[in-house]
Amino acid sequence: MKRFASLIVATSVVATCLAGLLGGVSAATAAPTLPTLNLALTGTTGISVSGSEVSGAVNVVSTFTGKGQGGAALVRLNPALPASQALAQGFQAVESHHGDLNALTALGDALVFDGGAPGTAQTVLTPGAWVALNVTGNGNPAFMPFTVSQSASPAALPTPGGTVATIEFGFRGASVLHRGELVRFENDGYLVHMVVGIQVKNRAVAAAETTALRAGNDKLAMRLASGTVNFAGPLSPGGMQQEVISAKPGVYVLACFMNTQDGREHTQIGMERTITVR
Repeated sequence: MKRFASLIVATSVVATCLAGLLGGVSAATAAPTLPTLNLALTGTTGISVSGSEVSGAVNVVSTFTGKGQGGAALVRLNPALPASQALAQGFQAVESHHGDLNALTALGDALVFDGGAPGTAQTVLTPGAWVALNVTGNGNPAFMPFTVSQSASPAALPTPGGTVATIEFGFRGASVLHRGELVRFENDGYLVHMVVGIQVKNRAVAAAETTALRAGNDKLAMRLASGTVNFAGPLSPGGMQQEVISAKPGVYVLACFMNTQDGREHTQIGMERTITVR
């Protein structure tokens, strides 16, 4: 998975564990009306979980103590297996597949949330075993397992103003996002996807950016970009998070930089879409 290394803050490249997550400039914040799940990250080696560990919608509030920006992720483990077995299987599967997060899907695991720290976003917790990851560094991520219990009255997510969905191999949903608007990002495909926004000067440059990405010319694409924002992901199939948009107004090219089995980035097979943030 090649990257715009000088523009995107990489939270982790974990080829031997549960993550290979691309982080970036914080895309958004979330409304504070839901129960809160707190993820406290310390450097690259510490993470603690507190707050609401019951099923239903939550605000995931990530804090970070250290230099720069951290990265946090949540993985839902296979509910049919003991937590320790599911956790060990997940690490082993991703390692044996050279960091491919799609290996989680076959095990019944799912990467359902990925965000920068500090940061806030909304997602939904289901009953069962989970693991929170500190994916700030380039080594094995710090992690903390936790258990989500069944709520008698699970909180519901607020209705978003718009939805952006990933599929194989493209994006669906809103083509205009508004600052201050609650937007849902979800993976409706069968593969792991991400939603990276590449800001460009105008729609003419967006067309050139798309052409460069489809040609696999990331160096040219990087030169054409004026900034990037990581809206969501990587997310497993069914993964979802929603956020209040705070990205700068302008034209963006949405892109997914996950790799196919033959090594091509998803951008090379058409996974781009031009949108506007107002």
